[in-house]
Amino acid sequence: MRYCFLISNTSSKACPLVISLVLILNGVFISAAQVNLLNKVHIVHLGAKKHDTPELVTKSHYQILEPILGSKEAAQKSIVYNYRHGFSGFAAKLTASQAKNLSAHPEVLCVIPSRTLRSKTTRTFDYLGLLPSSPKGLLHDTRLGSEAIIGIIDSGIWPEAESFKDTGLGPIPQRWKGKCVSGDGFDATKHCNKKLIGAEFYVDSLAAETDGRYDFHADNEYRSARDGVGHGTHVSAIAAGSFVANASYKGLGGGAARGVGPHARIAMYKTCWGKLGCLTPDVLKAIDHSIRDGVDVISISIGADAPAGFEIDTSDVSFGSFHAVMKGIPVVCSAGNEGPNAQTVDNIAPWIITVAATSMDRSFPVPITLGNNITILGEGLNTFPEVGFTDLLLQAELMETSIAQGQIKGKIVLAFTPNNEAIQKADRVLNAGCAGIIYAQSVVDPTVCSGLDVPCAVVDYEFGTDMLYYIETTDVPLAKLSTSKTLVGRPVASRVARFSCRGPNSVSPAILKPDIAAPGVNILSAVPDGYKFMSGTSMSTPIVSGIVGIIRQTRPDWSPAAIRSALVTTAWRTDPSGEPIFSEGATRKLADPFDYGGGLINPEKVTDPGLVYDLGLDDYIHYLCSADYSDNEISQLIGKLNQCPSPRPSMLDFNMPSITIPSLTGEVTVTRTVTNVGAAGSVYKPVVEPPFGIELEVNPKTLVFDSNTTKNTFSVRVRSNHKVNGDFYFGSLCWTDGAHNVTIPVSIRTKILRNYV
Repeated sequence: MRYCFLISNTSSKACPLVISLVLILNGVFISAAQVNLLNKVHIVHLGAKKHDTPELVTKSHYQILEPILGSKEAAQKSIVYNYRHGFSGFAAKLTASQAKNLSAHPEVLCVIPSRTLRSKTTRTFDYLGLLPSSPKGLLHDTRLGSEAIIGIIDSGIWPEAESFKDTGLGPIPQRWKGKCVSGDGFDATKHCNKKLIGAEFYVDSLAAETDGRYDFHADNEYRSARDGVGHGTHVSAIAAGSFVANASYKGLGGGAARGVGPHARIAMYKTCWGKLGCLTPDVLKAIDHSIRDGVDVISISIGADAPAGFEIDTSDVSFGSFHAVMKGIPVVCSAGNEGPNAQTVDNIAPWIITVAATSMDRSFPVPITLGNNITILGEGLNTFPEVGFTDLLLQAELMETSIAQGQIKGKIVLAFTPNNEAIQKADRVLNAGCAGIIYAQSVVDPTVCSGLDVPCAVVDYEFGTDMLYYIETTDVPLAKLSTSKTLVGRPVASRVARFSCRGPNSVSPAILKPDIAAPGVNILSAVPDGYKFMSGTSMSTPIVSGIVGIIRQTRPDWSPAAIRSALVTTAWRTDPSGEPIFSEGATRKLADPFDYGGGLINPEKVTDPGLVYDLGLDDYIHYLCSADYSDNEISQLIGKLNQCPSPRPSMLDFNMPSITIPSLTGEVTVTRTVTNVGAAGSVYKPVVEPPFGIELEVNPKTLVFDSNTTKNTFSVRVRSNHKVNGDFYFGSLCWTDGAHNVTIPVSIRTKILRNYV
């Protein structure tokens, strides 16, 4: 039970902001708990202080509590703590009825039961339920991933980082065939260990492209596997970083840092160089070596801009990935950071696991206090010292001469940025020496604050307009920008990040991409100079890579396609607490398969999906034939002669863990085959949630798996009731045996008139 009552003279919009601020300043966020025991400690929030001296604040607490408990002595005995410096409130032992009565007091904001708090990690894996302390589960069963080898193709690694110490690790897996190569600032005998077991770098293509004139020093680079950028270090620590106590970024997000598999091994293949980027020949060579070396998974947090490349272009990541997958090595790639527009998703080959990015239940709000004592919580990572009350100016009213003459120095500027002209003006404001800037955006994008050398916060148009009204109705508008606070748990909602690239697949619209989503917003991980937050599908990708690498230790007989199927069919369609996942974009909407594929990765369910939608070489040939690749191209790719059947097969029947029909006219029947990876004797029945205006008929109505039957094929008749060209509508198909819910997304678009945009 949670008691939370609003002050009667407080607006419904302002009150939650004040409540949130009180919770943040206390250093924790207290969620709901059942109150059914006598004398349980409760926290009583009173809001801002009404007295200047701590003694008077404390006295006011007793004045509130004494009438409830009946005496001063009872109140003194009840109170545990007085909060009296930054804000007003107290903790006290109360019965449920006393707490309820106290919550009705006009000066009380909220009365919330206390709960036990554990020390926080960098949060990502606690959010996903992947806990090293669990007596059972994925990490327990694999000894924290100790046999998993994660191959990472990126910008290198900073070997001295605490996350790459090998304390407590056993011998390197005997199957490892890779090597560590010395180079500029990297001594293989010193810097490689039982955690970092492989480190190579690839410069031949770099040298060729630059005629040997690439200036490593000028680009802050090293001619070795050492990371000059920080990206590869960050990614590596997410996938397989060791336990590191008390990690934080300037006090934010503090806790024990760790990767997905704290005892998993890292093999770094450096192919990305400073501002130049990652050359695909070098990337392909790295993929080639990783296959040779015996990695369990290849993690690639790189990609190209839209439009996406075709799958078997010999200069593309997809080509090398196909061969890795055929050798049984899953390849996990980022969906890209050019969202939120449709058809921007990258790394779309159907043998690649493509990863989108979400936020999680942690944020770093920036308190913005106006001169009228109303506090608004903006977004952003503001680690600068607090900017005390100073003039608040509106960018739109600033003359260019005022900016040029430095008249905004020491002042905070509110900048609405609906177009490029306003964005450019905001840049000029920053260069002119403002004390801080508050961006007001139609779609909040906190990354605009990244790299700024002044305090920064981002608000939406609603709160920006509130601030605008304050400016226009106040003689001397003032504002204060405070340092970000760490907020964990409710009411922070999970969202598909604005930058995360979206489907549908622009090359093969019948192949759903992305496949899966994982947290990728404000992920704290190692960099050369400590720990830092980064955001991107680059950060969500190694989460999936680490989980895939560990899965291979418990399910060594599963193909990459079976692993991808398990990821998709067991994924959360809500956040772990059951709340809906929204999608950031031009407008807020509920997330759909083009935003997050099957959903948010659910690591503790992946090893027991019940059924999988598997794929082998013949299936991929089916796909390539349906995609109109020539017999010669396919033969070259697979290394043996191939002749596609005539007529060519339908891509709609490719055995993906999804059904995507981009151009439905009338009706069509698609087929899928599922393989039982659970107990023999299982019986499954379908549960259908059809897309709006679409009829789905599944046959047969029951799938029976006995000791002699591990595979079953079913068909789905899909019929549209729409009379016009429409957009995609979404649903799902679930096979359930009562213990497993094997769910795949269904995406259907009616096209009465084909080839019409």
